[in-house]
Amino acid sequence: MSTALYRRYRPESFADVIGQEHVTEPLMQALRTGRVNHAYLFSGPRGCGKTTSARILARALNCEQGPTPIPCGVCDSCVALARAGSGSVDVIEIDAASHGGVDDARDLRERAAYGPAQSRYKVYIIDEAHMVTPQGFNALLKIVEEPPEHVKFIFATTEPDKVIGTIRSRTHHYPFRLVPPLRLQDYLGKLCVAEKVAVAPGVLSFVVRAGGGSVRDCLSVLDQLIAGSGDEGLTYEGAAALLGFTEGELLDATIDGLTAGDGGAVFRQIDKVIETGHDPRRFVEDLLERLRDLIVVAAVPDGASSVLRGIPEDQLERMRQQSAAFGPGALSRSADIVNAGLTEMTGTTPPRLQLELICARVLLPGASGESGYAARLDRLERRLEMSGVSAPAAPRSAAAVRAPAQEDQVAQPAVTTPPAPTAPVLEREPVSEVVAEPHLAPSPVEAPRSAPMPGGIDTDAIRRSWPDVLAKIFSIRRTTWTFLSEHTQVLDYDGQRLLLGIQTEGLANTFRRGQHAELVRQALSEVLGVDAVVEGISTSEPVRPAPATADPARSAPQAHASSEAAASGTAATQSTAPAAEPDRLFTPMQRARAAVAQEASTRHTSSPSSVADDSVVSADDEDIEEAGAVGQPVIARVLGGTVIGELDQ
Repeated sequence: MSTALYRRYRPESFADVIGQEHVTEPLMQALRTGRVNHAYLFSGPRGCGKTTSARILARALNCEQGPTPIPCGVCDSCVALARAGSGSVDVIEIDAASHGGVDDARDLRERAAYGPAQSRYKVYIIDEAHMVTPQGFNALLKIVEEPPEHVKFIFATTEPDKVIGTIRSRTHHYPFRLVPPLRLQDYLGKLCVAEKVAVAPGVLSFVVRAGGGSVRDCLSVLDQLIAGSGDEGLTYEGAAALLGFTEGELLDATIDGLTAGDGGAVFRQIDKVIETGHDPRRFVEDLLERLRDLIVVAAVPDGASSVLRGIPEDQLERMRQQSAAFGPGALSRSADIVNAGLTEMTGTTPPRLQLELICARVLLPGASGESGYAARLDRLERRLEMSGVSAPAAPRSAAAVRAPAQEDQVAQPAVTTPPAPTAPVLEREPVSEVVAEPHLAPSPVEAPRSAPMPGGIDTDAIRRSWPDVLAKIFSIRRTTWTFLSEHTQVLDYDGQRLLLGIQTEGLANTFRRGQHAELVRQALSEVLGVDAVVEGISTSEPVRPAPATADPARSAPQAHASSEAAASGTAATQSTAPAAEPDRLFTPMQRARAAVAQEASTRHTSSPSSVADDSVVSADDEDIEEAGAVGQPVIARVLGGTVIGELDQ
């Protein structure tokens, strides 16, 4: 049988009591100057050192070299009152929970009249003093007010307000406090070294949280973990499972899902919470604590380490990214929702249902009325702060349309114009490759949710490893790292393509034009062994179809208008090219069609010696009659488009 840690390491001097210097130092000074009072009241939370300090005070009073602030530890009185000592007949501990009646008080009063048997003082330590009845306190009042010279009283209680005022006013009151987490964590680390027990990172923070600042409670929890540990010592997984805390990886995945508005990822984490046996209420408490930490990081980004002490720097960096992606308004609103949901997690309602409703409210700021205004305002402010808003631009060429997908490395034949002075023979460019991009770029909400890929790499895994990917990019090119860390987030991964959300359309275009996508692909390959096509889309505003009034100028009829202008010889001055508008107003397919039509118009007007005529048959013109199709099938096969409807002329 082994002795409990809190008994083996009980302090034997005031210097060994941690976190209570505001009490121990005045007591030591009183012992030095000989101004020890006849009665003391020690109050404070359980397990913070009240009874232990009372024993040390009794030991210091009865030491042969005392009264002294530092007991010698070798005299008969010090040995008897040591942690493994037999005790002293002159130091009497009374549990008021079972001896708090008037008869017990009268008996104490009668015994106090006799002098000490061996020591200098007869010391009465009355624990749980708030349990003494009013009649019992009244019976003690006279002797506490005017005690004999050889008697000292020390009352210890967790509820000083229940000690009657006439007793309180005759004592020196010293309030004990809970020990700060960092101080307590350091103390527990020293005990583990003394016990020769290996401790994994993060375990002691679990112990401190479970103990709630109480030294005795923390030692009891640590003792339990050590008793159930193996040769590997205290592991993070074992401590989290035994104490019921949420693992940091699970919290990070949930926060990342809430930040990206990815409901599928969030509810997958909720399912994991339930399937692994976690207490939903404890998970909500941990989630609220993480949101609190993110609010602190947002308030003091440079000084967060001084406030959130004990958190590793790499975790702080990850929290800075999560806080920036959330925004202060959304963080405050999310914390309010989670806090309100935590107070409502009572009664017979299934905890999983309540947890799912809490997360659903966080995911839907638009449906929460006035409480969601701050979250939506954060999004608008982020857009306005960015300088990369796309400006109006003329229709791009077919090669420019292919620029966002340069990673596909699809070789295109060169466009040439024969030098013959007659009607030019145009070499048709394979349009199917030009319009190979999706018909409608997915918005952040509409991005497809993929199942876990072979090897366990899915969207959630990419998000969890995104800081490592960014660290690799930092070592390759700092400009790209700055761009990605401030403006992008992971939206989706389907095993072949990684979709990144970028804050504005202008920044998305910058991402596509540069080498950023290639660098991300390289970092993914080196860090995770994933070889995927990297694409970036704007998250500031979902791509939507163009208005009906603008569609005739940017779709298939434009090609016919351009052909008529070329035939009349006025294509240069009466071009039917659409007015410059932001590309984000049109679907990728519409942009491709407009680009093809513009390219065709440019070819017809590029020769100064002749003007193209629709009646002239080119060598590369397709025989529509032999193809067996006219009208809409031709548009679908040649242009690769889908006809939504025809305009009445």
